[in-house]
Amino acid sequence: MFARIVEFIPKAEKKEELIKAVRNEVVPVLKKQPGFLEILPFLPESTTEKTIIVSLWAEKRDAERYEREAYPKVAEIVKPYLTTAITFKQYVVETSVSPNFMESFVA
Repeated sequence: MFARIVEFIPKAEKKEELIKAVRNEVVPVLKKQPGFLEILPFLPESTTEKTIIVSLWAEKRDAERYEREAYPKVAEIVKPYLTTAITFKQYVVETSVSPNFMESFVA
C-alpha cells in the first residue's frame, strides 16, 4: 500500500466550502482512479494550522498515475479555497504492523 499526503492551509472563511468541494468534486475523481483505496482528511480546530489529507493507494504506480493524470484537475478545484500552496509527500505504508487495517481494504 502507498500513501500520498497533502498539506495546505484553507482560507478560514472558505473552510466549509472546501469540505463540500472535496466531498462533491474531489472524491468522485479519486474513486475513478485505478488503485485508489481511501481518503482520510484531517482538519485542525485552528484556522491557521495545516489541513492534512491522506490518500491511500494499492501501489506506488497508482499514486504516480493519479499525480500525472488527475491531480492537476483536483488542484484547480481546491485552489480557490486555499491560502497556501499544496505540498505533498509520498510514503510506503508498512502494513505488517497493522494487518487488520490492510485486511479491511481487501475485504
